[in-house]
Amino acid sequence: MMISGKFRAAGLSIILSWGWKRAAIALGAGALSTLSMSPFDAWPVLFLTFPVVVWLIDGAGAGRWRGVPAAAWTGWWFGLGYFVLGLYWIGKAFLVDADTFAWLMPFAVLGLPAYLALFTAIGFALARLLWTRDASRILALAIGLTAGEWLRSKALTGFPWNTFGYALTEPLELAQTASLIGLWGLTFLAVAIFASPAVLIDGPSKGRRRWIAPVAACCVLIAMGVFGAVRLSYYPTRLLPKVKIRIMQPDLQQDVKFNYSAKSAVMQKYLTLSDRSTGPQSTGVRDATILIWPESAFPFFLTREADAMAQIAALLPKDTVLITGSVRAPDLPPGVRVTRAYNSIYVIDHDGNVLSVYDKLHLVPFGEFLPFQDWLEMLGLQQLTKVQGGFIPGTVRRALEIPNAPSALPLICYEAIFPETVATGRDRPGWIVNLTNDGWFGISTGPYQHLQQARLRAIEQGLPVVRAANTGISAVIDPMGRDVARLGLGIEGVLDSALPSAAPPTIYARAGDIPAATIVAIALIFVIQRRARKRGS
Repeated sequence: MMISGKFRAAGLSIILSWGWKRAAIALGAGALSTLSMSPFDAWPVLFLTFPVVVWLIDGAGAGRWRGVPAAAWTGWWFGLGYFVLGLYWIGKAFLVDADTFAWLMPFAVLGLPAYLALFTAIGFALARLLWTRDASRILALAIGLTAGEWLRSKALTGFPWNTFGYALTEPLELAQTASLIGLWGLTFLAVAIFASPAVLIDGPSKGRRRWIAPVAACCVLIAMGVFGAVRLSYYPTRLLPKVKIRIMQPDLQQDVKFNYSAKSAVMQKYLTLSDRSTGPQSTGVRDATILIWPESAFPFFLTREADAMAQIAALLPKDTVLITGSVRAPDLPPGVRVTRAYNSIYVIDHDGNVLSVYDKLHLVPFGEFLPFQDWLEMLGLQQLTKVQGGFIPGTVRRALEIPNAPSALPLICYEAIFPETVATGRDRPGWIVNLTNDGWFGISTGPYQHLQQARLRAIEQGLPVVRAANTGISAVIDPMGRDVARLGLGIEGVLDSALPSAAPPTIYARAGDIPAATIVAIALIFVIQRRARKRGS
């Protein structure tokens, strides 16, 4: 089988590149790789960009900073391109209160990607440490980048946004593999599959053996698709007949959402919109057993405003409960001024009683708290929410008990991006409720990426996800990741749906990251053995 001369020439040119040309190639490849994420989902582009990564690391053995330092430097440039284009929308949050925060926008748009690119650099460096001259270097790259991405999810509270494994979540058939090996297993497979064409430029002595890695990668991709198709057909969407969800999506602008003087207007909008008729047979909120409002819904402490609680009680029919986000004041002695608060979820019944409360555990750095809070506040800095001292983190994640419905696991905002085992055994909830406020980021790719990650949690756990977002995208997602109902970005309205029933616990829900770690460990042993054999020959 012949390889195109232009393909081989392009690969050799990249291997031999150096200096700023090399950095530019890595930067461009990283930026182009962003198209593999939502809303574009153009994952075949990685068949072009990941071979470039292999060739760049191939060439890291030459030049002044040869070897591991050169690979790390190249990886940083790749990561910078990937994260600048993938996370540009974060800058929009600094324009909500432009007078206070606009000057920080360049630091967010460039500074955060520069930091996250360090983990891509670590991945490249680890890969170079394991590098070989044969096709096993593809596995070395998969090991290195999976380790770097996992470390990114843990360091300094973690930020695993747009992890490479998300490229294999569209179409849904491919995403079903997450039920077995989770996000980290998908990440390993994504890197190995998409990097495999790089070996086609290896020397003529390899002969037809050059095709083994690409053909194996295609077989794995096909097997994933077949497994996913079978799983989707085996588990059709099943709905709980007695649980009716209504999600209220107010599309409220941020300057109103956090303005106490707009209290009456906000409440009136919520009440009116929640009871809106959606058709000839609709009776408004009386159709629902669970009404859901988004994260931090009020510009005030809800339970300290008796009139607001009375209005909610008047809105809710008997046997209907409200699940809503709200800032919650800590329990303090009378007369003590409240300076800090929790970002919370309340469950409220038709009598205005608070049935359950959850306080957000995983706070957003620079959004809900500052690293080294006291020191940075002394310098005059503050987080986007302007809560002096930062929000107070919760202490435990517990399922919300809901009358006449399965218990729900609460995830506030970006808590939904962390691919960890959320519940096992008899404590397993019946669904996941994700309240968020993506209004900070306007009409951008950010909310689509956030939804993509929340959907993968459903597939990993075999649990439906109900997502209520202030400006969208709100959705009801079944345990296989299918949209049961959806309300688009930047739309004011309500979304009515039955609640999908949970699937049996997945392998990932039972075993967590053990299967993925086993795959990486086997690949690591194989690569080390190949290196030892090459050195001994």
